[in-house]
Parts: sequence; C-alpha cells; structure tokens
Amino acid sequence: MRLGIHRSAVVIEDDDEIRNLICAVLERAGLYVVAAPNGLDGLAAVRAADPAVVTVDLRMPGIGGIETIKRVRAISDALIVVLTAVTAKHEEDASLRAGADLYMTKPFRPRELRDRVDERLRQLREA
Repeated sequence: MRLGIHRSAVVIEDDDEIRNLICAVLERAGLYVVAAPNGLDGLAAVRAADPAVVTVDLRMPGIGGIETIKRVRAISDALIVVLTAVTAKHEEDASLRAGADLYMTKPFRPRELRDRVDERLRQLREA
C-alpha cells in the first residue's frame, strides 16, 4: 500500500539511538515514518512508502550513503536529507551531486530538521 507523498518519511540510519531520534522528530511533524537500518532496506521502504522526506546516513553497512542517495533519487523526488557525522567538504559535495537536497552534520538540532521538513511539506501542499 502506498501511503502518499504528503504523509510519509523514510529514515535510513544504522545507529538505533539516532534512528529513533530522527523518527520521533519526523513523527512530530505529522509524518508516518518507516525506519531502515541500511541502504537496501531503505530503498525498499522508499519504493513502498512514496515518501515526502528521506534521511540518509553516509556511513552504513552494505551500500554506502552516496550510493543510497543515487538510488533513492532515481526512484523518488522526495526531499533527501543527509544526516551524518562526516564533516568533510568533499563528502558534502558528493552527497549533493548524488541527489541530496540538504546536508546536516551530527549532532544536529532536531528543531532545524523539523523546520526543513515543515518547509518541504508546505511546498508540496502548495504545488
């Protein structure tokens, strides 16, 4: 069952604690959230949920974050937010070239993530 672009998010993050935090922030924004511990599971979730927002960590087991971003972008126009501990400028550039829309470093401010998501949802409603 497809949930619709205005109602869902996919969180692709291998750290349980951070994944739970991101899910809580997105749920407070009014989204149904599907969590995935790796890129392959995340891609399956994106196909199933047709999300408005996808968050991706760069350092994960299996396929890495950059490849995950490329594959998500090939099947979705969702807002892709990279949430990572990697602060290197070349990683940020590679993420944006791969199709990410935002690059936020950990630790991130939950309020900033929520504000960005709220802005995206507002744009979708107005489209």
